[in-house]
Amino acid sequence: MLADERTAELTKLELALGYRFRRLDLLNQALTHKSVVHERSVCTQHNERLEFLGDAVLELVISDYCFTRFPGSAEGELSKLRAALVNEGNLARIARRLDLGSYLLLGRGEEHTRGRAKPSLLADTLEAIIAAVYLDGTLEDVYHVVVRCFLEELETIRNDGHMDYKSDLQEYTQEKFGCVPLYTVVREYGPDHEKVFEVQLAIRHHVQGVGIGKSKKEAEQAAARQVLEHFKVQESVAGASEPRTD
Repeated sequence: MLADERTAELTKLELALGYRFRRLDLLNQALTHKSVVHERSVCTQHNERLEFLGDAVLELVISDYCFTRFPGSAEGELSKLRAALVNEGNLARIARRLDLGSYLLLGRGEEHTRGRAKPSLLADTLEAIIAAVYLDGTLEDVYHVVVRCFLEELETIRNDGHMDYKSDLQEYTQEKFGCVPLYTVVREYGPDHEKVFEVQLAIRHHVQGVGIGKSKKEAEQAAARQVLEHFKVQESVAGASEPRTD
């Protein structure tokens, strides 16, 4: 039986998820890191098994969404879409939007090493929550929760058709110029929990674009998108031209 204070906390998270649990203990388990059990020897279950299940459930839901939403896309493109949505960085970003770190139950060691902000831990927790919804409700419930949580990212692929600009740009530069882009972090600023990264993208040692993001990957994607769109404009006007090397 959960304490009233913990129940009140989890009720706020239910509102953010858009799902009300029949078994609130499942949500609490999804938010319980193994360090709590190991350090305090408490008689409770941690979220590792839920992470395992949630990973598979999330992949199914995202695969179904992409398959249905993009009927004309080939298998390779659908795989790129899915990879862009379910990678650790993206899951951690969504977990931060939900403020999952503040709900986590951690052992002293994880607290000391700022476990509430670790991308891998946040991503695993989100997967565990998805599994908890699946076990507590139905696959339809999970679908609604995933679409709600991933709304910003799903809007991006609905508008742009994809999110993995780095892979697309690399394929483009290898084919057109026989080389791959080079990404360099030139600046980072802000507090640890709200870092901002600035990345330069160079092709054949010549800077072609700059990207800014809340992570290195996000900044790299922004730079790749900028450069890829520039090359596509060049192609549409006068055909592709090699970047300057002077």
